Amino acid sequence: MEKRKALGRGLEALIPTLAIEKELQTVVNINVNEIKPNRFQPRQNFIPQMMQELKDSIREKGFIQPILVRHAAEGYELVAGERRWRAAKELGITQVPAIIRDIKNDADLLEIALIENLQREELNSIEEAQAFKRLGEEFGLGNSRIAQIVGKQEISVINTLRLLKLPKKVQDMISQGFLSEGHGRAILSLEGAEAQVSFGEYIVKHGLSVREAENQSKKNRPKKTQHISSRATKKDAQLVAWEEELQRILGTKVRIIHRRERGKIEMEYYSLSDLERLIGVLFKAK
Repeated sequence: MEKRKALGRGLEALIPTLAIEKELQTVVNINVNEIKPNRFQPRQNFIPQMMQELKDSIREKGFIQPILVRHAAEGYELVAGERRWRAAKELGITQVPAIIRDIKNDADLLEIALIENLQREELNSIEEAQAFKRLGEEFGLGNSRIAQIVGKQEISVINTLRLLKLPKKVQDMISQGFLSEGHGRAILSLEGAEAQVSFGEYIVKHGLSVREAENQSKKNRPKKTQHISSRATKKDAQLVAWEEELQRILGTKVRIIHRRERGKIEMEYYSLSDLERLIGVLFKAK
C-alpha cells in the first residue's frame, strides 16, 4: 500500500478560516444540488436541535466557513461540512461557498471527515469507534497511525474501539447521549449482553456518574467461589498484576485463566490491523 503523508497541521491546514482562505485559494459558490454526501462520513446522527441552531446561525450570519468538496463523476462530493450543506438545503439556499480540493484517495477522504468532526467535537463515541474500525479494516491503518491522525493516545483509540463489543441497545444509548464512553467502559466489565443492557438501563434510570457506575459494576460482577486456599488467593493477586502488566505492554485487554498447574492467556483485538499490531509486538519480544 502506498504510504500517504501525515495530515500534519491538522484541520487548519485543510479548511482554513474564510478570511485567510480568500488570500490563499479560491472560494466558489456551488449549487447544493450538484453536491452529493460523503460516503465515508463518520457522523450518523444529525441531532434536530443542533441542526436548528445551525440553521438559525446561517440565516442570521450566513456561512462563516466554506464547505470542502472534491470532484466526483457527476458534480462534487462532500469532504467536510455536511451539516452546513444539509442546513442550506433545508433553508432553501441554492448556493453554498466551497473550496474544491484534489483528493483522490478514499482513505484521505475518511481521515479528513473524521478529523473535522473530532476537532469540532461533533461525533459521539460510537461514531468515533466505527470510523476507527473503518480506517483499520478498509484502509489497513494500525491503531498507532489512527491515534496519530486524530491526535489521541493509542490506548484511547483501543478503548473507544472496545465500545463496539457492547450490545446494539447499549451502543444506541451512547449514540443518543444517554450514556458516555466512560459509562460504556464500566458496562463492558460485566459479562453477557443481557446483564450489560440491564446495567445500561439502570445507569440511565438512576442518573449514575461514571465513577458511580464503575463502583456499581464491581458489585454486579459474578463473585468467584471462595473455596481456594490462602496460597491460591495470593497467586490470584499475582495473576492480576501480570494481566495489568501485559495490558500495559500490549495495549489491549488480557485475561489469564489459571487452573491448577495449567491455563491459558487470552488477548483481545478489535480489527485485523490491531491483530497485526499485536503480532508485531509479540515478535519484537522474541
